[in-house]
Amino acid sequence: MCGIAGFCDAKFAIERYPDVLQRMGEAIHHRGPDQSGSRVFPKMCAGLASRRLSIVDLHGGRQPVSNEDESIHVVFNGEIYNHLTGR
Repeated sequence: MCGIAGFCDAKFAIERYPDVLQRMGEAIHHRGPDQSGSRVFPKMCAGLASRRLSIVDLHGGRQPVSNEDESIHVVFNGEIYNHLTGR
């Protein structure tokens, strides 16, 4: 079990985003006590937060996950089942 949270609000003060994301993550701590992460996206007026319960990859799997040039970010609940095959 993992937990994800986020918001998008152009009228919300950007300097409050980190605090709100932290509180959102704390509210779902029971969903994933092993790891937490958050990311603020000022240009999109958005933020993502995650909680992780480590089952398969105990030391990896930090979220939010970004692509190589950090133009795409995602948090997700679950496992990538074919991760060992590379397909």
